[in-house]
Amino acid sequence: MRSIYHRLRLALPLALLLAAATPAAAQTSPPPIPAHPAAEAQALELAKQAIALRSVQGPGNKTGEVAQLLRDALVRGGYAPASITITPVDDTAYMLATWQGSDPALKPLVISGHMDVVEAKPADWQRDPFTPVVENGYLFGRGATDMKLDDTLVLASLLELRRAGYQPRRTVIFALSGDEETSMKTSRLIADRLAASEYVLNIDGGVGTLDEKTGAPLYFTWQGAEKSYADFALTVTNPGGHSSMPRPDNAIVQLAQALGKIGAYHFAPQTNELSHAWFTAAAKLESDPTLAAAIRAYLANPADPAALATLRADPTYVGKLGTTCVPTMISGGHAQNALPQQASANINCRIFPGVPHEVVMAELQKVVADPAIHFADVTESGTGLAPASPMRADFVGAVERAIHAVYPGVPVFPSIASGASDNMWFRAKGIDSYTASPVFIKNSEDFSHGLNERTPIANIRPAIDYYLLLLRDLTK
Repeated sequence: MRSIYHRLRLALPLALLLAAATPAAAQTSPPPIPAHPAAEAQALELAKQAIALRSVQGPGNKTGEVAQLLRDALVRGGYAPASITITPVDDTAYMLATWQGSDPALKPLVISGHMDVVEAKPADWQRDPFTPVVENGYLFGRGATDMKLDDTLVLASLLELRRAGYQPRRTVIFALSGDEETSMKTSRLIADRLAASEYVLNIDGGVGTLDEKTGAPLYFTWQGAEKSYADFALTVTNPGGHSSMPRPDNAIVQLAQALGKIGAYHFAPQTNELSHAWFTAAAKLESDPTLAAAIRAYLANPADPAALATLRADPTYVGKLGTTCVPTMISGGHAQNALPQQASANINCRIFPGVPHEVVMAELQKVVADPAIHFADVTESGTGLAPASPMRADFVGAVERAIHAVYPGVPVFPSIASGASDNMWFRAKGIDSYTASPVFIKNSEDFSHGLNERTPIANIRPAIDYYLLLLRDLTK
């Protein structure tokens, strides 16, 4: 679900950002990191094999075959067959691979990802989406960005650690769901099974940003929270009648009036330590002086009307200010020459972390202020309350050390995602969960969920270097 991260990221306190970007940090030359050619080659080859398997919900779903491909690679790399389970669920499956730590008193680290992908129609693509191609420095294919390459980068890194003789103190569970892009049934099952874990490292997100012109790394964000997703159905029913005898209570007119009120409404700005920190960093990184001034004004006074108007007019910032709700579908009427007996619409909301759905729906009902409009929560995915994870020092420090070893001087700060990932099921159980994939990409080249998906293969070596450092840090 990587496309939800496109320019929708939030940050660490300014002091940490400035510390990361000081001349001293930028000029320090860390010792060279040795190459790991076997791991690099394995990550790319497995990613290509996984992309070739059409792991899409519905007839012919090959998610189970992706799981078997990765299981076989783990076994060849030293995992005991009994330490890996593949559990079929409906037309998909999920996989758990356990590397037992030496200290049973430490709760496990979960490395979370998913094996399924969004549907892709070959006729729409320049290349067949399920025929992987490496061309002009990019890996093309459905899953190249979201997120089969991420899966194999972690797998290759885990096996490289084993080859080096590393023994983690903390147990590591590599958990891959099979329907993250759709129903998230396996995501919930995994969270239920691993509810006793210490915390989660989710790798579903290319959270490094490259400069559009030079291709140089600009900054790296890790995700510490995400908005929840909700769909609310609005319905108006009337007796109807002949169109030659209009009634004052026309269902379509009533619905249109309600939608107009919702479209014009703005929820009050909301903030937490992550969102405040992101705006603090954005004020330094934003190149547009008007937007930068609005951010500074917002930080000084979150209720500043001029600042809010400017930020809400920009798609990069509007979703970061709090909950948003927009009409996305409408239907109504049954004949061209009849008064409508029913009209309905869908309101899609992206809700600020920790805010219950029913609170948002109640606020919309007050905005509409029409008892003839019936509201119902019709959210299919069952997303619930998932509060933000804390900025725990052990995780933040490990991520910063790993990124700065690989990309010296690059600013590092946290983010809030605008949509749902597997993390929400763990957070709902009180398990701290974070997304921190080391894949760097230009905003303009993020084609996850879209046509001609691709990722620069130059990511492979530094990503493995990052994981080798990070996983040692988190499990020592």
